Amino acid sequence: MHRSSRSCPRIARFAHERRQHPTVSEQKLWSRLKGSQLGVGFRREFAVGRYIADFAAPSLRVIVEVDGGYHVGLGARDARRDRALARAGWRVVRVDAALVMADLEAAVAVVTASVR
Repeated sequence: MHRSSRSCPRIARFAHERRQHPTVSEQKLWSRLKGSQLGVGFRREFAVGRYIADFAAPSLRVIVEVDGGYHVGLGARDARRDRALARAGWRVVRVDAALVMADLEAAVAVVTASVR
């Protein structure tokens, strides 16, 4: 288990639960991120401090968030979270869930650009 997960058992349990029940858009994007297909290793539902990233490339300190219906109206909260993660040395890339569902290759291109 990653060090940041061990720091808070509650966060680690929640991350585990989220790995067991991904959204359809997360499943679809994961099919293209897993196994270092983009030349970098990603982890799903990765605990970073008190936050859980949808996907993270720890070696590059890049987080990929899939923004679906849950995020509607939460722009200010997401911006605070992104700033906190940036202060911790992480770069956050947001991909709209609708893009993942409509054009997976375009969504993958957004992620690829973030890791190059």
